[in-house]
Amino acid sequence: MPRLDTNRAAEMEVFVRVVDLGGFTAAAREFRLTPSGVSKLVSRLEARLSTRLINRSTRKLQLTPEGQGFYDRALRVLSDMDEAEREAAAGATPCGHLRVNSNIPFGMRHVMPIVPLFLEKHPDVTLDIVLTDAVIDLMQERADIAIRVGPLRDSSLMARKLGTSRMAVVASPEYLAKHGAPNTPDDLARHRGIGWTFFRTIGGWPFRTGETTVAVSPPPTARASDGEVARLLALGGVGLARLALFHVGPDIEAGRLVPVLDAMNPGDREDIHAVYTASAQTT
Repeated sequence: MPRLDTNRAAEMEVFVRVVDLGGFTAAAREFRLTPSGVSKLVSRLEARLSTRLINRSTRKLQLTPEGQGFYDRALRVLSDMDEAEREAAAGATPCGHLRVNSNIPFGMRHVMPIVPLFLEKHPDVTLDIVLTDAVIDLMQERADIAIRVGPLRDSSLMARKLGTSRMAVVASPEYLAKHGAPNTPDDLARHRGIGWTFFRTIGGWPFRTGETTVAVSPPPTARASDGEVARLLALGGVGLARLALFHVGPDIEAGRLVPVLDAMNPGDREDIHAVYTASAQTT
């Protein structure tokens, strides 16, 4: 029976944004609602589904197993709806100029390889592609889409989650042969690290010790401007680096880099999002 009294697509979209942004307040700002209104909408969704989707606490929201499954399926449904609307609006023939900004590792590994196929499939589209690890202002840089890895800042931008990558602390075999491998997070104080020339919201590298998680990192011997530079420094034996597996996975498989303290990795992951302005959604 049709459910004309329930806007299930709107419920899905609000729920997804609550999860992506990490709270009711941030989602409320995006939808121009009150936090209590967003909370009631999610509660109404849970009541209709007869299951709890989110465990709420004063510090953070955590998805239940049912909530994770609903979130993953909702992402696919909303993506299919967006694609259907774009095809209908454009007559299934995309055209125009697209400006894409990506961080360097993800851009090199995942964006650049599909560009030839994309342009062959959409001959009426032209591309500007900029690879940089700097967090740009989409409006100032006139970018249509930016791909970002890690926590998103609260903003007026729309976001679509592309996936999640596990993080790993790695070093070259040469570095480990010379300096030894750390056995505990405390050992990192005596090692050399590869840091960043830009601000990172994560203050240290997370490790699980017993029932707690600590955040520590070695003092930086060198700082990198982007992930690819950090990877090359690690390959050169300069020090330890914390990098995404989508970036250094092939190096680990080939033995060029070795995971360090991996048994103490608490499931360290960073989300990957495509972010865009609200106006880009309709152009």
